Amino acid sequence: MSLSGTAGRLMIIVDEDAQFGHRPIYLEIVKRARDAGMAGASVFRGIEGFGRSHQIHTSRILDMTQSLPMMIVIVDTRAKIETLLPRLAELMSSGIIALDDVEIVSAGPPGS
Repeated sequence: MSLSGTAGRLMIIVDEDAQFGHRPIYLEIVKRARDAGMAGASVFRGIEGFGRSHQIHTSRILDMTQSLPMMIVIVDTRAKIETLLPRLAELMSSGIIALDDVEIVSAGPPGS
């Protein structure tokens, strides 16, 4: 599927150690996005961040923590993303889900 023009961007931020069942929640989010036929999903590991507790989580060697922020980004049509949202909301006991509109300026061929 090739996207062009206006699309939706879903950003989900969770703690690296957040679990759903016996697996990391970010893996379950990517699986559900794939199962729903989304155009793509990527997971990024943060090097530093804080959340509601305002406790800094960092990858710096002196302050090493196991709970770094993980961001999952999914881009597809707004309509398709909105059908996925209820399947993701049931996973979330913490973290944040944000949705905004983006303009696709370039999209490579499938598999890129």
